[in-house]
Amino acid sequence: MRKLGLAAAALGWTLACSSSPDVACTAGADCASGICRSDGTCAPVTSSDAAANDVSTQPDASSSADASGDAAQVGCVPNHDGTITADEAPLQPGLHAKFRWASNVTFSTAGETQTDGSRIWDFTGALKGDADVTVDTTSLANAWYASSFATASYATPLSPSSSLLGVFRFGGGELALDGVVSPSQQGAYTNVSYSPEAIAIQFPLTMNATWSSTSTITGTASGVPVVYYESYQSKVDAYGVAKTPYGDFDVLRIATVLTKTVGALVTITRTYGFFAECATQVATIVSQTDEASAEFSNASLVERLAP
Repeated sequence: MRKLGLAAAALGWTLACSSSPDVACTAGADCASGICRSDGTCAPVTSSDAAANDVSTQPDASSSADASGDAAQVGCVPNHDGTITADEAPLQPGLHAKFRWASNVTFSTAGETQTDGSRIWDFTGALKGDADVTVDTTSLANAWYASSFATASYATPLSPSSSLLGVFRFGGGELALDGVVSPSQQGAYTNVSYSPEAIAIQFPLTMNATWSSTSTITGTASGVPVVYYESYQSKVDAYGVAKTPYGDFDVLRIATVLTKTVGALVTITRTYGFFAECATQVATIVSQTDEASAEFSNASLVERLAP
């Protein structure tokens, strides 16, 4: 079963621009609320907000400044304080966004380091085999697998090249993967559960934050009973600007190393997720299997937000 790292599966629903709940949208960036619903219209904001404070993108390790800046926001307006809280991550059912992706391409994860220590990652160039895909977060209501995941918040595709869905719980300051399922129970279906949940994101995100989880996965994969293990090690390891076909974003980069054990076979996959305030994930780079270098250029997947 092929899937992205957890950060890659989290997916993003981008910044605020428009004010009317009836405005047509293709991503959260088109909406003042930061939320583009699956019917292509903006969700309304609960009240108006002042413009975001234009402060340095240098991450601040202290949480006190972020607590005052973020707590004052109603709706979601980025304040560029170098910290991303759970309130600045619009993750819920009924959202969609368009991503441009390419597989098995050359792309440097290192980006260009600036004099202040930040980096610039330019995702705007065309890559061989580029294709666009619209990604939705869907409610579990009436889903055939709903009874298996009582506390889950939504489901969303794990990869643009696969129909499998990740089932996620968002709450308590974290985004966690509960399981992986196929869209229907017809034929050789998939329904596997993670015990305990795999932690995709632990908020708040700030430079050098780390988290990890190890899960036992059981259930049915492609019609076959399975038991295997996944261990995730994640760290916010860099910051700067991600230039995407949609626009430029101040981002924190999450480096995730997935170690998967199936019987005697152990594989390692590296994933970089690029996260922005009020946008969550705006770009992703996934390594080839068993990539030895932390920074690499031989990517199995490059995905970035598109207009």
